[in-house]
Formats: sequence, structure tokens, C-alpha cells
Amino acid sequence: MSCRARPWRHAWLVAITCSALLGSCTQAPDNHELTFWTIGREGEAIVKLLPAFERAHPDIHVRVQQLPLTAAHQKLLTAFAGDSTPDLSQLGNTWLPELAALHALEPLQARVDRSRVIQPRDYFASIWATNVIDGTLYGVPWYVDTRLLFYRRDLLQAAGFDAPPRNWVEWRQQLAALSDPARHRYGILLPTNEYEQLMSLALQQDYGPHPGDGLLRDGGRYGNFESAGFRRALAFYVDTFRLRQAPAITNVEAGNPWTEFGRGVYAFYLSGPWNIGEFRARLPAAQQDDWATAPLPGPTGPGIGVAGGSSLVIFRRSRHKDAAWQLIEYLSQPVVQRQFYDLLGDMPPRRSSWEGGALHDDPKARAFRQQLEQVRPAPAVPEWERIANEMQLVAAEAIAGRLTIDQAAAEMDRRADAILAKRRWVLDHAHPDQIRGHTP
Repeated sequence: MSCRARPWRHAWLVAITCSALLGSCTQAPDNHELTFWTIGREGEAIVKLLPAFERAHPDIHVRVQQLPLTAAHQKLLTAFAGDSTPDLSQLGNTWLPELAALHALEPLQARVDRSRVIQPRDYFASIWATNVIDGTLYGVPWYVDTRLLFYRRDLLQAAGFDAPPRNWVEWRQQLAALSDPARHRYGILLPTNEYEQLMSLALQQDYGPHPGDGLLRDGGRYGNFESAGFRRALAFYVDTFRLRQAPAITNVEAGNPWTEFGRGVYAFYLSGPWNIGEFRARLPAAQQDDWATAPLPGPTGPGIGVAGGSSLVIFRRSRHKDAAWQLIEYLSQPVVQRQFYDLLGDMPPRRSSWEGGALHDDPKARAFRQQLEQVRPAPAVPEWERIANEMQLVAAEAIAGRLTIDQAAAEMDRRADAILAKRRWVLDHAHPDQIRGHTP
């Protein structure tokens, strides 16, 4: 592609923009230059997909800004406060409710209704649902993330098990058979500073007769950790440490989990899809047939996973919403999603995207395809990540033996209720037409 001619006084701007796109030098009129924020490694991959988009849309130029994960949340909020949000952005689905609550995001349902590319029925249902806040669609899933079991197939077979666990009873039996703390051997690694594992167990529970209740109740006004379902999940989780089937260590203390997994220190590892690539890269070729993946076991049958991942959103203050939507449609095509997976290992949210390419015949990815049909989203409230972090801090106290299960559940509810106090006030004082699941 060749750069369009510009007056000499703008030559410096052309050079800077071309450099930002790692060599792409297609220029477009200023009113079609899109600012696209990505988070973490996705920015490295997206620039490799943009040349084809810009060839098909020569009047649109995309400027990518890659945000570090540790600073992205604050950067987004600061940009909103300073009226400097990008045109579109990648957004983790646990952050989406917060930005929607601030009225920072453009509703997208009307565009989806007109689209020939984005077909909601092709998306995993619960993944699509994470983008719907109080009935309004604010994002389109870009890639998906859930947790399930990585396991040492050879160790299970040596212990007399011909299949991974299908329920919690079988899982406890296998954890017991595979644990030998005296020899530094444990059934599973569950880092005590990561809340996703406990949340995965908790989302599988039946929370009783009140529709919509789960980890939170009454429309997200209060914690629901003292419910029988959550206490059952917490007890299973804490017992795994009490029975010394998992070491009570953080992910920092765990060091290199891939090497330890290969050495047989852990027989199970409850983690996400990025570790397919890590295990393939870090374990020797002779061990590649020794490990596999499996959907989560539930209390009495197949388990539920966490509906995680990132979506693509358009900001309300964007001046180029039509162009931003064209980029979202491009990135949502199954062939492009497969290219994105090949580049980064991020799994696509559309079923049709799994029907070809490397994903289709990959036995390590097959369990993720199964699990994605059985996932639930985290509570769609802006405060959820704060609550989840407090949940895990209290769970660590129970693991250490300083709190009973009932005491820990009560303390989790106390902390969640305090975090949700402002939300309750807003919801209790707002006119029904103004309630959008937000806090000020």
C-alpha cells in the first residue's frame, strides 16, 4: 500500500502514524482515522490482521494503542473522565458493566440487527449474554476464556483411573489417590491468590428458588455467600487444602507450574486456554501425550465454567462509529477469528469459527469447545471484581484454619454488602426507567 500525498507541513504526522502501525502506511482522511485500544498481548496480534482490513476499507486508517493489563482499567476510567476515550476498545467482560454504568458505551443491538456478519445464534449463548446489561447489548464477544482441567493422563492411568472425573465424588477420589505430600506430590494446584478457581466451583451451584440469584442476590444488591450452594462449593474448595490434596501457596510461590506439572508435582491444574500453548512449548516432546484437558466436573455431573473473555465495544463519544463497526464486523468473521487464534491462542466465541483450521482437529482444545456450551457469566455488576478479590482473601483465611466455612461465608457477605451499599442506594432511589444496573 502507498501513502496518500499530504502537504509537506503534515509529513511528520504521517511518519508518526505509520510507525505506530508497525509499517502500515495507508492514510485516510482525518475523519476516518480510528483509535483502537487493546489490552495486553492482543495488541501485538491485531496489527498483523489490520493490513487486510485497510486494503478492503482504504478510507479507514486504524491506530492501535496497546495498554498494559496492570494499567488498563485506570486508563479507561481516566479517559472517560477526561473525555478522551478511543473510538473502540477491547474490554474484559467483567469490566463491561462498569463502563456501561457510566454510560460510556454505545448500545449495539440496532447494528447487530442490520449486520450480515454478526449472527448472535452462532455465538456461545452465555458468552453473548455477558455483553447484555439490563437488556441492552453493549459489546460483541471477541474471544472467550473459561477454566477447566489440565490433567496428567498417564498419572491417572497409573493410579487405576481410565477417565478424568465426571463429578465431585470421582474428583475427590482421584485427588486422594494422586496426592502424596510427603513426596511433594499433590492432586491439584489451586493458587490461593486467584479467585477464578473458587468462582468456577461456586457457579455450578443451585442457588435456590429465587430466579437470578447466584453469587449475589436481590438484583445484585447483596452478597449470597451464606447460601447453601456457595457454602457447599467453599467446603469442597477448602477441604482440598485441608486434606493436603493441594498446597496452600500463591501463584508466586508456585514458581513454574508447567515444569512442576511435567515433573508430576501436580496431577491437575485448573486453568485457562492460554496454557495449551504453554504446555506445548515448555514440556518435552516425549511428554506431549501424557497430558490432556477435560471439562470441569460438577457436584453430580458435568460442571459449569466461567464465561470469561474480552469483547469489542464502541464508545459513545466516538465520532467514527460506523467505521468502528466495520472493524468489529471484520474481526468477527470466522476466518479472521481463526487467524487470531493461530497468532495468539485466544479462542473464538463463534461456533462456526471452530469448524475449520487448527482448532477443529486439536484434541487439547476439544474440552474447551465442550465447556463453552456449559458456562455462566460472573455477576454483571461493576463492583464484581472488588467483591471477588475480597471473597478470595476471606477464603485464604478459611484455608489457613482461622475461619470456619460458616464464618467465612458470613464475612464474605459482610464485605460484599459494604461494597454494594452505594449500588443499593442508587437502585432504591432511582426511577424504574433510570435503573441500568449501575452505580454513580
